[in-house]
Amino acid sequence: MSLYTEVVETPAGAVRGIRDESGELYRAIPYAMAPIGARRFAAPRPHAGWSGVRDGTQPSPTAPQPARDFGRLDMIPYFGPGWVRGAEYLTVDVRTPATDGQRPVLVFVHGGGFVTGSTRAALYDGSAFARDGVVLVTVNYRVGIPGFLDLPGAPPNRGLLDVLAALGWVRETIAAFGGDPDNVTIFGQSAGATLVGALLATPAAKGLFRRAIIQSGNGTGAFTPEQAQRVTVAAAAALGIEPTTGAFAAIPDERFLEILPALSGLDLRTDTATDPLVGLSPFSLVLPTQPADSLAVGPAPDIDLLIGTNTEEGNLYVVPQGNLESTTEADLLILAERLSAEPESMLAGHRAAQPNATPGELRSAILGEALFGAGTARLAKVHAQISGGRTHAYSFEYRSTALNGNLGATHTTELPFVFDVADKPWLHGETGLLGPDPVPPGLATRMHAAWVAFATTGDPGWLPYDPQHRTPEVFG
Repeated sequence: MSLYTEVVETPAGAVRGIRDESGELYRAIPYAMAPIGARRFAAPRPHAGWSGVRDGTQPSPTAPQPARDFGRLDMIPYFGPGWVRGAEYLTVDVRTPATDGQRPVLVFVHGGGFVTGSTRAALYDGSAFARDGVVLVTVNYRVGIPGFLDLPGAPPNRGLLDVLAALGWVRETIAAFGGDPDNVTIFGQSAGATLVGALLATPAAKGLFRRAIIQSGNGTGAFTPEQAQRVTVAAAAALGIEPTTGAFAAIPDERFLEILPALSGLDLRTDTATDPLVGLSPFSLVLPTQPADSLAVGPAPDIDLLIGTNTEEGNLYVVPQGNLESTTEADLLILAERLSAEPESMLAGHRAAQPNATPGELRSAILGEALFGAGTARLAKVHAQISGGRTHAYSFEYRSTALNGNLGATHTTELPFVFDVADKPWLHGETGLLGPDPVPPGLATRMHAAWVAFATTGDPGWLPYDPQHRTPEVFG
């Protein structure tokens, strides 16, 4: 593969990237000042720019984050390399067909449970989007304690503010990379999709994007302020400090990562709310009202939306850990109690829907519905009501053959098809995300093309969603 360097002039300064057969790639471009010291708990500030030509040929540092272990499943292509140290990690990567013209723009927000992830993950290779005439921007944002711990005197949801700042950078800068600032689609997966859902309900996001794609997010996944306070108190206790912004600002990032196990499994149930993340992450958005219930105050009524889930989302949290086989009826009851004031009724409903399911399969179904299914359905329904038919829904049903064929259509398995990298060898094998078997011919081409079409025109190729009459478009 031949590589040539290219230089682009941006409002902040010149940046050098590389050209290959897919187009041009510019990496590690800062959209905000480095979040160091006390700035880790402040709103992002615009980057001051630079003199000379900035090297955009190397990947960015990443937000401080722990290593993630998913048992027998290789999730490195999804999480990336973990914490790659460096102060200036509030950056974007830009993959473009060329810097002339005005092409549709896709801005991707990674997942990772609000504690991990970065633009360096192999799954987010934007070559196929550039090949098909779309500019792809991938975004790093603050995660964990700097990104989402709720602290008095600090702006809440700082990771979300980072994504807003990145969208502002796109608005001002993307034309230099051949993108159309008036044709921007923001899309995200998992935690990233939940952030996109929140942007739909954020007044400050008006005018920054035209379309949105939510892949396995949760429109009802925010913590209440009371729940967030429990996490803050627990974090302060684990660090031996007062729960104040000043005290946290004096703590190094290494210590924040060391105490994460102490925050695992906190009971966040209150008199008014269940734990929307079922104990899987101590961090989420912190909002007084769920995004699905406040879409009308944000840009949502004027935004085209593509939204969907995978049919076996919960398998990711059951199969790799061996819980498909080991789950008992007692485990199911404990899980149901975390999610419902009427746990027996909840279990009865799931058993009626899957009368032949094992306890492990029921556990997966309950997790999938709680983490992604219910919140996605609610957000899709509200958006369809307020946007006048601008909602398109999908369901991803292709079953990965990983882990003896048990992984199935689980969380994250749609990503290789959206990015058209499903044939890559690092996704295959018994412990690879897609398993040892080849994927169905044409599935990645079809799904990727739908995302490109939606970003270009707002029409992915099927009729808009109607909660009363139409089923989602099926990929699988």
